[in-house]
Amino acid sequence: MAESLSPRLGTDLAAGLGRVAAASLRDVADRLHTALSDVWPHDALVIFTEDCTGRPRKKAGDPEITKNVTISELTALRDRAAGGHWEGQAEFGGVPREVAVLGSETGAVLVLSAPEVPSDGDRAAFARAAWSVAAASIARQVAEAAPDYLQESRAVTSERLRVTAELTDRHVTDLESLLATLRTRDLDDARARAQAIDLAADALIRARSGADLVAFIAEEPVSRAFERLKSDLRPLSRYEALQIQFIEPPPDSRALPGEVAHAARAIVRSAVLLMRDQEDVTRIRVQWNCDGTNLLVSVRDDGPGRMDNGLPALRQLAARATALGGDLDLESVENWGSRLEVRIPLDPPDTSEEPVESWGLAPREAEVLRLLTAGRRNRQIATQLGISENTVKFHTSQIYNKLGVTSRAAAAALATEAGLR
Repeated sequence: MAESLSPRLGTDLAAGLGRVAAASLRDVADRLHTALSDVWPHDALVIFTEDCTGRPRKKAGDPEITKNVTISELTALRDRAAGGHWEGQAEFGGVPREVAVLGSETGAVLVLSAPEVPSDGDRAAFARAAWSVAAASIARQVAEAAPDYLQESRAVTSERLRVTAELTDRHVTDLESLLATLRTRDLDDARARAQAIDLAADALIRARSGADLVAFIAEEPVSRAFERLKSDLRPLSRYEALQIQFIEPPPDSRALPGEVAHAARAIVRSAVLLMRDQEDVTRIRVQWNCDGTNLLVSVRDDGPGRMDNGLPALRQLAARATALGGDLDLESVENWGSRLEVRIPLDPPDTSEEPVESWGLAPREAEVLRLLTAGRRNRQIATQLGISENTVKFHTSQIYNKLGVTSRAAAAALATEAGLR
């Protein structure tokens, strides 16, 4: 008969569940890792959520595992779980490992490395509940689009570069395998050609799915973003005497960065709720437009026209726009109504000099990074700088740590984005 939870452990688990529910996006992986440690021990934990455009991977546990986990691995594991639960051996952190994968209603995925099976039904139920709470909390925070989340999302566009770098590394490996097959003398022409065709077909599938994934994480078509907004607001006009008019954005408008789409939906949802709470409001018009540089949002009601910028809720909306370099303007005319106009730039401001300074690179490390970015290998860098290859490897390791990357391709991508020459 399974041993039931002791009162003390039950209290500790409840407290852990509360900490998971209250966790920020930055802390949620660590808190979930701690909460599960007594009921589902594991070496490392990774959460993968495409909705969180800034950091789709959230990690905790053994850094030797988590630092090597790739988007491609997580995508494959998500597909195996198919929204449910899957356990077995799979590529994780660059090597085959025993993993457990849990899906969620929000589409987020939890992966545990070297997990132990929960010892009884109560512990298993707690583990599933803790993950459900974490997934729901992540989805809620992304939907709310708080100013600090939007700032982080815009600031960590380097994550998208790292995803691209990972996929590039994988494509390079595929091409090297293809060339090795064609050059080998161990196979006759027919067998080499057949094997090369198989390798090329697999590589093409990975390339297409990888490109789709990068695009999905990086941006959202404006028409799809607007449809999601309409879906969110539809219940208000369905069950209340309120008409919401939607003026569609041009279908050929530029796609929206993920953080811009999140912010725009959150601002419009909050604005509509504020306007609805006034007296005598029967109609609200929502319009999005895009001039190629900015997303332009307009929300107008037919109410009494007494809204003012002093409302705390409006200050929160302005803070969301400001977090992305945009602005918000309210115009209210008595007996005519109120109109909220929002402008959000689609691109972050040019801060090419700031990241380099913030990395804290020593002069020699900056020289190594410049040469690395130019495509030089370790031996070439050593010769050009008059140092040993081991010294180059040491500097490269320090550069990776300071930039928060794990490969030459990712370091070079960041340096290129920052304008390092």
